[in-house]
Amino acid sequence: MTNHIIKLGARCLGLLLLALAAASPCRAQQAEDKTLSPYFVVQGDPAVDHLPLKDTSVEIAVSGVIADVKVLQTYRNEGSRPIHASYVFPASTRAAVYAMRMRVGDQIVVAKIKEREAAKQEFEAAKQEGKSASLLEQNRPNVFSMSLANVMPGDEIEIELRYTELLVPTDGVYEVVYPTVVGPRYSSQPEASAPKEDQWVKSPYTHQGEKPGSTFHLSTRISAGVPIQELSCASHQISPQWQSPTVATLRLDDSDPYQGNRDFVLRYRLAGDQIASGLILYQGEGENFFLYMAQPPRRVAADDIPAREYVFVVDVSGSMDGFPLNTSKQLLRDLIGQLRPTDYFNVVLFAGGSSVLSPKSLPATQENVAVAIRLLEEQRGGGGTELLAAVRQAMELPREEDVSRSVVLVTDGYVSGEQGVFDYIRENLNRCNVFSFGIGTSVNRYLIEGVAKAGMGEPFIVTKESEAAAVADKFREYIQTPVLTDIQIRSVGFDTYDVHPAVLPDLLAERPIVLFGKWRGAVAGSFELSGMTGRGEYRSSLDVAGFRPDEGNRALRYLWARARIAKLSDYGSSNVPPEKVREITELGLKYNLLTRYTSFIAVHEVVRNPDGSAKDVKQPLPLPVGVGDLAVGSGTEEGSEPELIWLIAVSLALALYVTLRSRRRRIV
Repeated sequence: MTNHIIKLGARCLGLLLLALAAASPCRAQQAEDKTLSPYFVVQGDPAVDHLPLKDTSVEIAVSGVIADVKVLQTYRNEGSRPIHASYVFPASTRAAVYAMRMRVGDQIVVAKIKEREAAKQEFEAAKQEGKSASLLEQNRPNVFSMSLANVMPGDEIEIELRYTELLVPTDGVYEVVYPTVVGPRYSSQPEASAPKEDQWVKSPYTHQGEKPGSTFHLSTRISAGVPIQELSCASHQISPQWQSPTVATLRLDDSDPYQGNRDFVLRYRLAGDQIASGLILYQGEGENFFLYMAQPPRRVAADDIPAREYVFVVDVSGSMDGFPLNTSKQLLRDLIGQLRPTDYFNVVLFAGGSSVLSPKSLPATQENVAVAIRLLEEQRGGGGTELLAAVRQAMELPREEDVSRSVVLVTDGYVSGEQGVFDYIRENLNRCNVFSFGIGTSVNRYLIEGVAKAGMGEPFIVTKESEAAAVADKFREYIQTPVLTDIQIRSVGFDTYDVHPAVLPDLLAERPIVLFGKWRGAVAGSFELSGMTGRGEYRSSLDVAGFRPDEGNRALRYLWARARIAKLSDYGSSNVPPEKVREITELGLKYNLLTRYTSFIAVHEVVRNPDGSAKDVKQPLPLPVGVGDLAVGSGTEEGSEPELIWLIAVSLALALYVTLRSRRRRIV
């Protein structure tokens, strides 16, 4: 009987080892077929600090219409092994990142801007030499990567970033946004062949409901020049303090320091619904810069609104499960439910594939609207996010003759192939506007804004279900009555050049018309604005001589360069011509700006890790509030790699073998 047990145990041991050996080629094949996807982190070696980022502190200073932002990231290695750390984090789509510095102990190193590949090589060399270094790279205009080399046990390293951006009000409301987390991106690219700049998509995440691995603090100071009204923050609890009617400071409620899992969104108005307009000038050593802002005319109510066709493209993928999809349903009930019987509409649902309500758009009768709403109510989030295929299907639907079409995209934007979507929309507009609705607490604003820009429409962000009705009303208002069309701006007697944008799109929202540029010669002459409203021709004039250059407006040089770079690359073709690559690179180097082709590099010139051995660690990201585990899928890494599985299996096999041997000896 004992011999039988021993033989059976040995046979089980052999089968286990054979199974493990047979699994090896399967794992190899899976590695080849694996797509570039986010995954859930599993802690591995306890000697390694897997959460090196301990805190992010943000200071926002708003002066008039320009925000200057300081971001301080604190990394600390509380493990017993040296680490190389990396962290993927978001920023505003309009951020002009112009400075970085690193503090190691009491030593401060000011980062230099270099061509991306040169900066990467310098970083890798420092890593191999055992020096502490930091590298800041741009993956998307709103997604950055921070890499740190040779963070020694007990180290505390601080990275300070500085950026500036322009605040442009919409319908009289100013909005200050600080994104806190990059949501998981769906990608169908094979991991093995994905380009280097897309590798960030493969980021580790913690599970839904787990608190972020680092603390988050934020303070803001607004100096508006005129009284501030209706200061509110729907995303976080704030404690505002007033120095005067025109100056307010605020900070996040410190009772919960783990609030870096949703975008910070602050809104306010100015007294009398004033909109900052006029001219801001900066006189530099070799170049002078200006910012022109013109207040638009008031919207005119339309008496006779022609019929329109609306194609709603709705994301029902895994990342939309729960709060985002529920909010989308509320939004679409408001949008579709208030269409006029003379309008036409259709619905395209997409996740890993796509489906359509009807082969041809339907009249917006009560019966058809009810069918569409029932279809939407039945949806549950699940699957991938094949956005481009869904947009293509919407564009290719048969059209109603002599009826203007609007495509309305509703999504959280958690995809990685944004440029392909922009390209397709731009190339297939054909009298069609594209509007985008970003749904969630931390949406991909790069995609939401880029789709609207490429489609000559407007972007909307809905962060909570209670906002859906108001946003739907705003959308209808934009569609029905544009504020100003056929816009022309001329500078008369004021020598301007390198002006952006060169062509101004129709103005659908009540927001200032913004123009960046350079100037030379005397501060004289005027800006002449003309366009068409619902009442007819509109004209306004601004006297340049009433304004003077100010040294405090130095941010204009960064904002102008950022506007130029945006025109060349942000929402342009995925295949950037070599001459544009060179121009973007030169702009980044000249104006000290982070771009797709220029990076910040800082090296502490002391060898701190002589043998160069260190563990690579990716800082896990929290899932944004309201986003479920379905957004990531079932992938795991770090502690669950094949090597660890092998180690556990072999250990179990050896334990079984030793147990059987000892038992046999006792019997003998």
